[in-house]
Parts: sequence; C-alpha cells; structure tokens
Amino acid sequence: MATVAAQPTPNTVDPRTARKVTLAGCVGIFAELYDNGIFGFMAGTLGAVFFPDSANAVQLVFLGYAVSFFFRPLGGVICGHLGDRIGRQRMLVFVIMLISAATAAIGLLPTYAAIGIAAPALLILLRVAQGFSVGGEASGAMSFLAEHAPEGRRGLYTSYAQIASFLSLLTGTLIAAALTSGLGADRMESWGWRIPFLLAIPLGVTGIHIRRRISDTPNFTRLQESGGLARNPLKEAFSSAEHRRAMLLALFIPLMNGSGYYVLFSYMPTFMSSELHFSKVQGLLVTASSLVVISVAIPYMGRLSDRVGRKKVLAGAAIAMAVVAIPCYLLIGTGNVPLAVLGACVMAVVFAGHTGVIHILLVELFPTRVRYSAYGLGYNISSALFGGTAPLLMTWLIAETGNVNMPAFYAVVTALGTLAAVSRVQDRAHQPLRDA
Repeated sequence: MATVAAQPTPNTVDPRTARKVTLAGCVGIFAELYDNGIFGFMAGTLGAVFFPDSANAVQLVFLGYAVSFFFRPLGGVICGHLGDRIGRQRMLVFVIMLISAATAAIGLLPTYAAIGIAAPALLILLRVAQGFSVGGEASGAMSFLAEHAPEGRRGLYTSYAQIASFLSLLTGTLIAAALTSGLGADRMESWGWRIPFLLAIPLGVTGIHIRRRISDTPNFTRLQESGGLARNPLKEAFSSAEHRRAMLLALFIPLMNGSGYYVLFSYMPTFMSSELHFSKVQGLLVTASSLVVISVAIPYMGRLSDRVGRKKVLAGAAIAMAVVAIPCYLLIGTGNVPLAVLGACVMAVVFAGHTGVIHILLVELFPTRVRYSAYGLGYNISSALFGGTAPLLMTWLIAETGNVNMPAFYAVVTALGTLAAVSRVQDRAHQPLRDA
C-alpha cells in the first residue's frame, strides 16, 4: 500500500473556486433528481399510460420507482471505484450524461396501447439506468463539494447541494402540475406526459457543460501526485474494521430520508389526492410550500453544524421528528389546506436538520482513498432498502390497514433509528478531511 501523510492536510481552496465548484455540483444534482418530482406528481398519469388495465396502477408505478433504487448500490460501487481511481470530476460528467439520456428516453417511449407489456418493461429498464446513475451521483457530488470546500464551511457548502435537490423536486412537481392543469387529463395521457421528461435534455446539456469546465478536488489530486491512490478502494474499505463500522453507520444514519424526502415530498402529492381527497392543485400548494421552507432552512442547518458539530444537529432533528410527526400528519389529514401547509412546513424545518447535514457527516466518516466507494455503498444500500421503497410501502400499508396515518408512524420509527445510529458517530466537523 502506498504511504501518504499521516496528518490531515487542511483545505486551502480559495472561496471563489469553491463557489464555482459548488455551482457545478448543484447544477448536476438538480438535473439528476429532477425526475423524482415528475414521478411523484404524475404517478396517476403514468399508471394510466403504462398500466391501463390494472386496478393497482399507481402501486405499479411506485414499484417501478422502487426497483430503480436497488441498482443504486451497483452504481455507487462501480462509479465509486472509478471515482477513487481516476477522479471525481470524470465520473460526475458520466453520471449526468447517463441520467439525462435515460430520463429523455422515457419521454420517447411508446405507450402500453402501442406495444403492450413491452412499454412498462422499457419504463422500468430506463428507471434502472436512472437508479444506477443516481447511485454514482450522490456520494460523488457530495465528496466533490466537501473536498473543495474551505475549512470550517464544509457543512454550509455541501448543504447547497441539498437545496438543489429540493428545488429540482419542486421544479418537476410544478412543471407536471402546470401541464396537468393546462392540458387536462385526456391530453396529458395522450402526449403531455412526455414533455417533463424531454426537458431533461437541456438540463443535462447545461450540467455536462458546467462539470466539464471544473478541475478535480485538491484531496484527490494530492493523493494522485503522491502515489497514494487505493488500487482497490472497496476491498481496502472492507479490510478495515474502522471503515466497515463507518459503512454500517452510513447504512442506518439516513433512515429518516425514507420518511422525509421519499414520503413527505416525493409521495405527498399522490398521498394527498388519493388518500386524503385533496385536489391536485391543493396537494401541489402544500408540497410546494414545504419545499420552499426546507430550501430556506437547509443552509442554516448546514452552517449550524459547522459551529456546533454534525451529531448535535442530526440528533436534534431526529428527536424533533419523533415528537412532531404524528401531530403534523394529523394537521395534514384535517383536509384543511392552511392546516395542511402548517403541518408540512413544520416537518420540513425539522427534516432540514437531517438532510442538510447528513451527507457531510458521511463524507467525514471516510478518508479520500476510499471515500467515494465506501460512502456510496453504505448510503445507496440505505436508499434502496429504506428510501425508494417508502412510497410503495406506504401505499401497501394504507391499503392493508385502512389507516392513513401510516406515514406518521413511519416517520417516528425512522427518526428513532437515525437517532440510535447517530449516537455511535465520532464527530469530525472541526477536523480537516483525512486523505488516508
């Protein structure tokens, strides 16, 4: 094994370069996660287009949504290995090319009426390609941003990427809602559903252009120049008890994502219209309000974690979610739009303390030699098991029990799971990133 400096080297990237890199990371993440907003709001339309003869069309759409998540770990492993070997920047260009092509291809698919069962099969195949791509994006983009960020501001700089992810979700939701309202159900099911997916083309081109113009991180470059790159990053990670423990933590700390990002935001429009009998416009208003609120709250949580540490912010968010989840979902369930907005926005502020901090904590668990691979594997397995399956699990539980408060119970359980995992973490917020 090549030797590297024993002591962490502080990051000396100038703020102007860090801001440029942050923009590149955020644009890419926006393009990568835009599709989640489309699927969350258009589940009913997609069900009618691709599963017209099924009484469980929406559940089948969310099954396709969930299947793609099980290919995220594969994307995390392959892209992580290459990212730790040949560089973060090259892989980030590749993954945005892949997901942009896959998303646009969905917009070009023949319908079930045209080619039968091959249509949903192709839809799921393209969702698999998207899942693979996002698996390489999450750990790569966050590692890239953290390794460029000035010392003492890693939490703030990486939190901007989370703002981009929620703004992309909001954008996808708004576009899908505007088209649904303007075109009507018949024209949406005929051809309008294609438009949001085809918009991935200009988004992808923009992201690729920006990412091709930036250099790799100081941490990776320093290791490369010193001959300190790992020959097999994932094998090296599994050979270390410390790294194995960190990967296990990366599996369980993100539990709250299941009830936060994937239920409170991605599933919420469908939940409100199908289970709570809100109109689509009302569901949009509630979801859009909470997305705006969380986008404002995230950088404050990231900056707070730079000051007091990641553990305190994450633990506080988990405790708060366990306390407020049920009352907030009861407010949403009243059927009163202002009360539903209040409940969703309170949960959004609480969840900001998780989503705005979780990724920088996971970045700091691993050294540069294995960061992309090990972080990507743990986090993407968590996303597959507890994230992408959450909307499908909620629709199934509600159908089986008849209890529309299942998302609230799920939020409490996942919050307590995150709290237990966070309690086992060594906080590295005030230390330089390790190269080895």
